[in-house]
Amino acid sequence: MRRDTWHLESPELGQSGSVIAYGHWGRPVLFYPSEAGRAGDLEDRGIIHALEPAIEAGRIKVYAVDTADGASWSNASLPIEQRAQNHDRWFAWITDRVVPAIHADCSGSEPLVTAGVSMGALHARTAGLRRADLFNRVVAMSGNYDPSSWQPWGEQGMTLYFNNPHAYVPNLHGEHLEWLRGHLFVQLVVGSGAWEVESTDALPSTQQMAEALWERGIPCALDVWGTDTPHDWPSWERMAAKHLANL
Repeated sequence: MRRDTWHLESPELGQSGSVIAYGHWGRPVLFYPSEAGRAGDLEDRGIIHALEPAIEAGRIKVYAVDTADGASWSNASLPIEQRAQNHDRWFAWITDRVVPAIHADCSGSEPLVTAGVSMGALHARTAGLRRADLFNRVVAMSGNYDPSSWQPWGEQGMTLYFNNPHAYVPNLHGEHLEWLRGHLFVQLVVGSGAWEVESTDALPSTQQMAEALWERGIPCALDVWGTDTPHDWPSWERMAAKHLANL
């Protein structure tokens, strides 16, 4: 399987970040790892192996990307609004550097699929809602979609609001909502096993997110797996194989 690594500068972050591309051609999928993860985690943790048949068949091409959660959501020493602002700087790197590089690699500018696991699911979900012109399909696995609940302190401002789907989705309206209804599809996937409720709130958060999207008429499907599906990489391997391999 073809594997290429890119290092893309990020003036917003003052450093470079890595993207690993898997495959020769296929529908482009920008894939975020779990909290504070690196691009190589998807390969190390079995996700790429689970998707290898689809990658080799040319159905999808996967682009794994570094996160910057250690400087944003995972840094509880910072007030929650500053964490959101730091996240926005990383997201600018995604939209301004990573996406154009993927378009150049694909020789086209069609919208991407975006996927993620755990905290990466929030990244994927937020990307689709904020930039459906760039990401028109979301596959979000085992996510908690309310960053305001993550050890928050300090003022909660507009940057946090627009990075918190639980807060702003119920308020979507007008032409932007109509546009989202016609351009975005969201696939939410979550288990009912260990750590999906008691330590991450992923199950209730995912169910609440689906209800909010349905209420606003945004196309969304919810796939809840059983108690044999914990919040862990083997579960995400199986989820990814089901929901990404046959795009």
